[in-house]
Amino acid sequence: MSDEGKRTKPLLLRAWQGTWPKLLAIVIALASWQAVVSLGSWPPWVLPGPSEVLPRLFREVQSGAVLESLAITMRRALVGFALAVVVGSAIGMLLTTSKLLRDACLSLLTGLQTMPSVAWFPLAILLFQLSEASILSVVILGAAPSVAVALVSSFEHVPPLWIRAGRSLGARGWSLYRHIIIPAILPGFVAGLKQAWAFAWRSLMAGELLVIIGHQPSLGVRLQYAREFSDAQGLLAWMLVVLLIGISIEALVFAKIEATLRERRGLSR
Repeated sequence: MSDEGKRTKPLLLRAWQGTWPKLLAIVIALASWQAVVSLGSWPPWVLPGPSEVLPRLFREVQSGAVLESLAITMRRALVGFALAVVVGSAIGMLLTTSKLLRDACLSLLTGLQTMPSVAWFPLAILLFQLSEASILSVVILGAAPSVAVALVSSFEHVPPLWIRAGRSLGARGWSLYRHIIIPAILPGFVAGLKQAWAFAWRSLMAGELLVIIGHQPSLGVRLQYAREFSDAQGLLAWMLVVLLIGISIEALVFAKIEATLRERRGLSR
């Protein structure tokens, strides 16, 4: 076998090893769904099976409706998440400068983190009416506390011995943060970002269901219209789109970042 063939085989093997568990999970989920439908507890026009929903999903993809809705929703998601990371990181960095601030504000941030996002929408709609600002404000409120809490928690778990060792080697100011503190807090901070994305995504979906802006058929709007018209096939098809986006972001973004961090630390198997 040539050298190129030897390199290609391990690459394909690694790709298959990373793909087949996800494919197996999808098969199990579809089989479970079909099993529930087969019980006959609900009529098919209320709970259709995969054989009815998947063709509907393919038709929505072919018509361009999925791409159109996805562009609107992902724009909101990326803008809201980016703002939440900036706001949460700024708050977290401020709290790391003072133990008094941490003791005073950390419980408040944890409370905000556990507060259901949908509870913010009456106030957001009152302040910003039915607008993009009301959706983005709740996305930020839902995700920023997770970023701040993750940053503070990661900072508090940096071993003091590492900081003393860095200072003894001449690390001061930004150099201490760059070579000691930031690498130490990075795994915990990435885990916080992953959790913050989950909060942001759920907040966004709730917002798009409640705040319907004209001429912007986002994923949430499609879900709401399907519910209003009792379109069970369409409802489940759009729910699958939301689920697949969440899985894709985790697999293509956060899983890659975590794998890179583990590899750089010699923890990859």
